[in-house]
Amino acid sequence: MLRAAGVGTGDEVVVPAYGNAEVAEAVILAGAMPVFADIEPTTYCLDPAAVAAVVTPRTAAVIVVHRFGNRADVRRLRDVGQRHGLLVLEQGEPEASYDGVELRRAHAAYLSGRLSGVVTPDGSEAHSYEEYVVRVPGNGRPDRDAFARAIRARGVECRVPVKAPVHRTPRFWRDVHLPETERAADETLALPADASMTRRDLQRVVSACNALGGLLQPAF
Repeated sequence: MLRAAGVGTGDEVVVPAYGNAEVAEAVILAGAMPVFADIEPTTYCLDPAAVAAVVTPRTAAVIVVHRFGNRADVRRLRDVGQRHGLLVLEQGEPEASYDGVELRRAHAAYLSGRLSGVVTPDGSEAHSYEEYVVRVPGNGRPDRDAFARAIRARGVECRVPVKAPVHRTPRFWRDVHLPETERAADETLALPADASMTRRDLQRVVSACNALGGLLQPAF
């Protein structure tokens, strides 16, 4: 994709660090250098202002990744690309049937209306809930991981969607501070909300999460 678009040796490509390393790997395979920009805290997608802040004369492209069913602000990102003469490429998420999306949205609405121990998604109408990702407040990673262990012990499967930001992995280590990316990696947890779940399944998720006593508070 990048090579076909004329991106190669000596070029920089702006990518998100919140996610897996595949996008950065694709940049390396094209002979270019990945440059990491921060994300918006509600969508987990590239922040257009953060992208603009890392553009240099060597920047050739931006790879936009839509995350968890959230849509990136492509219009503003394309505006940044137009101002700086950059190629803006989108990486989509799997397509789902209309019925599947509507069921996931209904499940997400049920959870968001009843969960008290986590910070729920913002409920954007465009959100298709490929994953239902919440934040566990408190002391970041320690509290999030403890919360995950506790609800697993109550029979609720969950997963940490991003265990380490790409810019904090050995292969792609960068001495840059991406506060929203790092905070999201420490706080996010994906709860089950897929279309096949029953109301009883969803009630089990709510009961397990709310049994922990509401919002966790930082320890001083």
